[in-house]
Amino acid sequence: MSDIKLAMPSRRSIIGGAGKTLSVAAVAMIVGGCSKAATSTGDGDTAQDVSLLNAAIALEHEGIAAYQIAATSGLLQPAVVEIGVTFQGHHKGHRDELEKAVKQLGGEPVAAKTDAEYAEALNVGSLKNQEDVLRLALGLERGAANAYLGLIPSLGTDFHLVAAQMAGDEAFHAAILGNALGEPIPKSALIFG
Repeated sequence: MSDIKLAMPSRRSIIGGAGKTLSVAAVAMIVGGCSKAATSTGDGDTAQDVSLLNAAIALEHEGIAAYQIAATSGLLQPAVVEIGVTFQGHHKGHRDELEKAVKQLGGEPVAAKTDAEYAEALNVGSLKNQEDVLRLALGLERGAANAYLGLIPSLGTDFHLVAAQMAGDEAFHAAILGNALGEPIPKSALIFG
């Protein structure tokens, strides 16, 4: 891999490491919530929106922690760490927007766990090199993009745009990571969702 490719994916790798575990758990939560949201009415819609938005906040907390853990792991080249810090900033912005939405609905945003809890959940002890971190990040980002796309039809209309914007950010991160890992450009359309 070239240094340029690694730098981009390395950032993503950080996220990917945390995201793989989070994506699986968050996607399961969101998918379960989506079927309920599609059938809810009245005040149940607000409660369902809060629940779905909190699942997304949990996803962002994990991504933020994953970037932090990766940045301090000693497994990444400095240029990759720099990219990871940038992606971590994106995830912090996502978290902040989601927390505002939950508060706007009268809910309480879910709290973050400790970095140690995220490290255990993500099995960071199994990561041996930069490529391992990037592969984990890639899985996380792909899962997050799909999770946000799944939220769009399930959330109240006030939150469609933010979910779509976040899905775009996650897809962008995944594209950079896939490129850094030398994955070919997909031949078919509609890659996510």
